[in-house]
Amino acid sequence: MSITRKLSAKQQRTIEILVRLKRLYPEASCTLNYKTPLQLLVATILSAQCTDERVNQVTPALFERFPDAPAFESADLAELEKLVHSTGFYRSKARNIKAACQMIVEKFGGEVPLQMELLLELPGVARKTANVVLANAYGIIQGITVDTHVKRLSYRLGLTEHTDPTRVERDLMKLLPHEEWENWSIRLIYLGREVCKAKKPDCQACALAELCPSAELNEPSFLPVVSDTIKNSVLNRGK
Repeated sequence: MSITRKLSAKQQRTIEILVRLKRLYPEASCTLNYKTPLQLLVATILSAQCTDERVNQVTPALFERFPDAPAFESADLAELEKLVHSTGFYRSKARNIKAACQMIVEKFGGEVPLQMELLLELPGVARKTANVVLANAYGIIQGITVDTHVKRLSYRLGLTEHTDPTRVERDLMKLLPHEEWENWSIRLIYLGREVCKAKKPDCQACALAELCPSAELNEPSFLPVVSDTIKNSVLNRGK
């Protein structure tokens, strides 16, 4: 018996969506620029309600001025606010970065921890940030990154009925192979930026439209479009 025949209809449709996303974006990687886990942590905190492009414009000068956790810990808050000002919500972001680095120095020996529960202790760090850091800096996949794009598209695709990121993540984890969790998010983010935008999704140009119950098409179709062989291969391999 094939693996896919044991899956629910929603799981099979999710795998079909995954296959299309992998064809559409074969090279999926984090678009934040960083060299160390700490830099990725800081960049991800800055990316909240801000584009990665803008963050990447800010971080070179920021990381040159503050190269490690002790430097951020001892940073003048006003200077830090000025450096991150263009990312929005700069006061809370600067405050959280400084406080998180203080904890990293005092509690974790200056190194960003590798455990989800410890990362979540850091000021300004929720599961989204923790998942990004663990997956991209350490290669540890413990969950699915749910940002505004992933939340919006997962709801539109009918993969969740929730809007709370933690519940969305939980629903997606039940539908996707573990090894695909992080790259699913990156590919969905690409689609959200380019096609399935918040205010005006371009359903006619979307590669997932016929699999999407929210798509505005003249003749929507929800018939399987990917063979069991292809779906099995996706389930049985990593990236």
